[in-house]
Amino acid sequence: AFYIAYTVGSLIYMGISYVSKQDIVSRLGYKNSLALGLTISALGTLLFYPAANMGSFTLMLSGLFIVALGFSLQQTVANPLAIALGPISTGSQRLTLAGGINNLGTTIGPLVVNFAIFGAVSSATSNVSVESVKVPYLILGAAFILVAILLKVSSLPNHPPLEEEVTEEVADKRTSAIQYPQLLMGMFAIFLYVGVEVSTASNLPAYLEKDLGFFTDSIAPYVSLYWASLMIGRWGGAVEAFTDNKSMQTVFKFVAPYLAFGVFLGANAFICTNHYCTYCCRPCQ
Repeated sequence: AFYIAYTVGSLIYMGISYVSKQDIVSRLGYKNSLALGLTISALGTLLFYPAANMGSFTLMLSGLFIVALGFSLQQTVANPLAIALGPISTGSQRLTLAGGINNLGTTIGPLVVNFAIFGAVSSATSNVSVESVKVPYLILGAAFILVAILLKVSSLPNHPPLEEEVTEEVADKRTSAIQYPQLLMGMFAIFLYVGVEVSTASNLPAYLEKDLGFFTDSIAPYVSLYWASLMIGRWGGAVEAFTDNKSMQTVFKFVAPYLAFGVFLGANAFICTNHYCTYCCRPCQ
């Protein structure tokens, strides 16, 4: 329900662009498109309130689908925007950094949501109602709206000037991006990569709970560690976006992974201090 919305959303935005004879992002601008995507996602979070009241799994899936429709537009905008906001020579590093910031959220997110849903309930006696998801999703929707407003009033350029890479001019009869083999291979590669990434994260909780005997509310740190592992690699691969100095890049490549792992340890230490020790499934001593 969540990831199919990326494909559906892309097709919808392509259709709108085709009918209007202008690319939707070019027409709205980067900043406005991001704000619109956040607003769409916020509308999706609102469905979780009636879904929880009605106990409707279908309505919850619909909420996830709409949230992801907004994400589809946001990611369509965010990637070229990351490249446009600096020298083209370090554009790929800025994309890697954007992925690393995304992993910062996925590392901390499971811990925060786990605390929001389970609170201080002991894992051995927890009996949490489905209605416990209402408040976290309402807060998430409010956060989406807040960020959309901040984007609208920010100094971020709506149509940033694009720096084009100067290359030797050669005869090229290709008229579509799809005709470039590197694009097709890249699409196949990202399909496999995201498939593995998401499948692992999605099945890890069930594996820990059903096969290894973990309590439901003690799984979050391990999901967090999975995303932190990806964050460590991405932070290390993004250091060239900050400086051209080779010596500083070497230092950053050494420091960045430890800094990323420190974020994971710090977040878990905070949750454990203010909740319970999720590693041993008992109240912190």
